[in-house]
Amino acid sequence: MNERIRLLAEQANDYANHLDKIGVDDGWQNIFNQKFAQLIVQEYEDEIWNCVLVESAGSDDKFLIRGIVRSALHDAKQHFGVEQ
Repeated sequence: MNERIRLLAEQANDYANHLDKIGVDDGWQNIFNQKFAQLIVQEYEDEIWNCVLVESAGSDDKFLIRGIVRSALHDAKQHFGVEQ
């Protein structure tokens, strides 16, 4: 498994364990799955934004490019049901 994915899984595990200990009754696996998906999508979004900011830095169309990427990322989050 990719080291970054393993670290995200650990974060999701810690989050699910914490909510389980304080009595959130959503089911540990459900909480873990939701948090893990959220963390992966957020990581993906961060990487995309890093690339866009670097690649569009000198472009005359940087605002157009960033708007398109923002819209695409929003649509992807909705598609996967990941809320912020």
